[in-house]
Amino acid sequence: MRLMRIGPAGAERPVLLDGSGQYFDLGGLTADIDPAFFAGDGIERVRAAHAAGSLPVFDATGQRIGAPIARPSVVLCIGMNYAAHAAESGAQPPEQPVMFYKAPNTVVGPNDDVLIPRGSKETDWEVELAVVVGRRARYLASPDEALSYVAGYAIANDVSEREFQIRQSGGQWSKGKSSETFNPLGPWLVTADEVADPQALRLRSWVNGEPRQDSSTADMIFNVATLIYQLSQVTVLEPGDLINTGTPEGVALSGRFPYLTAGDVVELEIDGLGRQRQLLQQA
Repeated sequence: MRLMRIGPAGAERPVLLDGSGQYFDLGGLTADIDPAFFAGDGIERVRAAHAAGSLPVFDATGQRIGAPIARPSVVLCIGMNYAAHAAESGAQPPEQPVMFYKAPNTVVGPNDDVLIPRGSKETDWEVELAVVVGRRARYLASPDEALSYVAGYAIANDVSEREFQIRQSGGQWSKGKSSETFNPLGPWLVTADEVADPQALRLRSWVNGEPRQDSSTADMIFNVATLIYQLSQVTVLEPGDLINTGTPEGVALSGRFPYLTAGDVVELEIDGLGRQRQLLQQA
C-alpha cells in the first residue's frame, strides 16, 4: 500500500493510493497519518477497509501532495553511511553509525519549494531512503528483529547547508540541517510489506536535469536493520518517528558540482518509492 497526505499545507487529508492507481479517502478511519495512526494498527485497519471495499474514492486531481506522515516527534539522521560519500566529504568510513537530529518542522511535501536560508552559499541536496517507525523500539535484542518495527519507506531529501553544518557548527551537524523546508518527504509511504529488500533499491538525484547521484542502498555501511537496532540502544524509537539513513556520493560538498541557487530544480527518485521535484527559492 501507498499512504499519502493530500491537500493544502496544514490541512492535508489522509489518502490511500492502491495498486490500480485509485485514490481512497482515509478520513473515516483516521484524522491523520500520525503517531496515533501507527500505534493503533492503522496500516492493518486501512488494509482491511480496502479489502472490504468500504473506503470512499478520493479525487486528487490538481491537489498538492504533502509529506506522507504528519510532523514526526523526531527526525533521526545517519551521516556518512555510504563509503564513497564519506570519502568525498574528506572523512574515513565510520566504525559506528553517526547519528544527528534534524528539526521535525523541516518535513515538507515532496514537491514543495525548498527555501535557501538567508546568508547561505552552500545549500546542498542528499537523496536518502527514509524509514518510518511503526511501533515502539527500545533495546532490541538484535538486528534480526529490527525490520519488524518498520511501518514503511519513503524518499527524503536531507537538504543541508554545509557552511552552517561544518564551519559554523561547533561540531554539531544539526545547525546545517534544520532550516525550514530542509526535509522534503514522499510522495508516498510504501508499507514495509511491499519493499522486499530495503538494501536493493536504486536511488538517484538530478539538478536542473543533470545527473548527480546514482547508487544503491546495497552500498550502505550500516544497513537498515543494523541502524534500527543500534538506535534502539541509545534512544527510544516511537511510532511515526522518521529515520533518514544516509546519502551516497554525488553531492556538491564533493567539489565536483556547484551548490544550489534560487531557480535550481532538484529531482530525486528511489525504486518503487516514487519521485520528488523541488524548486529552490530564496528565503
